[in-house]
Amino acid sequence: MIDTSVFQDKRAAYFTLGCKLNFSETSTFGKMLSEMGVRTAAKGEPADICVINTCSVTDVADHKCRQAIHRLVRENPDAFVVVTGCYAQLEPEKVSKIAGVDLVLGSNEKANLIQFLSDAFINRSDTPSYKTVKTKDIKTFAPSCSRGNRTRFFLKVQDGCDYFCTYCTIPYARGFSRNPSIASLVAQAEEAVSEGGKEIVLTGVNIGDFGKTTNERFLDLVKALDGVEGVSRYRISSLEPDLLTDELIDYCAQSRAFMPHFHIPLQSGSDTVLRLMHRHYDRQLFADKIHRIKEVMPDAFIGVDVMVGCRGETPECFEETYTFLDSLDVTQLHVFPYSERPGTSALSIPYVVSDADKRERSQRLLALSDQKTHAFYQKYIGQEAEVLFEKATRGRAMHGFTRNYIRVELSPAMAREDYDNQLIQVRLGDFNHDKTALKVEWIK
Repeated sequence: MIDTSVFQDKRAAYFTLGCKLNFSETSTFGKMLSEMGVRTAAKGEPADICVINTCSVTDVADHKCRQAIHRLVRENPDAFVVVTGCYAQLEPEKVSKIAGVDLVLGSNEKANLIQFLSDAFINRSDTPSYKTVKTKDIKTFAPSCSRGNRTRFFLKVQDGCDYFCTYCTIPYARGFSRNPSIASLVAQAEEAVSEGGKEIVLTGVNIGDFGKTTNERFLDLVKALDGVEGVSRYRISSLEPDLLTDELIDYCAQSRAFMPHFHIPLQSGSDTVLRLMHRHYDRQLFADKIHRIKEVMPDAFIGVDVMVGCRGETPECFEETYTFLDSLDVTQLHVFPYSERPGTSALSIPYVVSDADKRERSQRLLALSDQKTHAFYQKYIGQEAEVLFEKATRGRAMHGFTRNYIRVELSPAMAREDYDNQLIQVRLGDFNHDKTALKVEWIK
């Protein structure tokens, strides 16, 4: 039984590290606490509750989590501090020993954050507690469909992963793949529409694996969501290449609301490294998926995750990756260096890449990414496009995105408050000052 009285007139501060899924979940935590009578603390205002949602994808992420916890404890000395997320699941005892932390919730427990928080408030102790279960016992699914601070909503459709790639700790942090029903997700999308949502991003850990819990298919989910009236745009946050079927690509090409925008993790363009990683595809399959998308959606924006410097990535393997990516008609590369993670089987691979080589390889791929993104944007200068604008600070430029995810900038002189969350037809001009967006020439 939740005692709502303990939440009355409380102020909460939130901090999130990591992926879009984490941000979506934190936004949901905020919404749940708001319904209990808790308001978000203003900037500089001390909080009574601090909720920190952590990431553990790299050792740098772990370090940032510890820094964030220390900072929030220092800024809010009297607050009740709750830490959840992947780092909390993987290192609960270590997190609970950080001065100022009151409660640590693992991946199975965060779905019941309000109940745990209520109980802990009533029985507040000087001894921090942590509540986690082993990976195999993570069964709960915490629903989340939240707007956050931007125009778009983030709908969590899946959690966990069964792939166990050699470099990754996510299955240990989030458990095995699981999902809610299509019917429940459609209902959440309809609720987002009632709150003014026009664009929804589907989030999850391994989204294409949707359906294991309910014996449904991801394609069936896409078709059902496409039928929700009032949603103008859907984007799929990330899809493993082996789960991106031709049937799904073809459906998105002719769908009402699914945008020509894909994000596909490659990780390496070397088959040798892909095998060491225990990925579920080879580079030919990946290339075939890119070609298929561009065949039916020539205007599609395609983002690609690529890891550099993982164990086993010899200079020859990296050159294979670079050449392969250079040959593909993709738009943007999300480049990140490999990080050693305790307990992963990648640690048994003998060839180790130096930090200096990781930096050099990252810079080369980032430069390639800039070239590809610039060339993609360049093609649309002078064309008309539909843009969904996002709220901007008064006197600042507004920004938004086209259907195929080109970032657009509207000058302060042209911007209006009523453009926020509106789909507007514009003519795309040249690049802005830092070449991160195309400027609006005129509005139709």
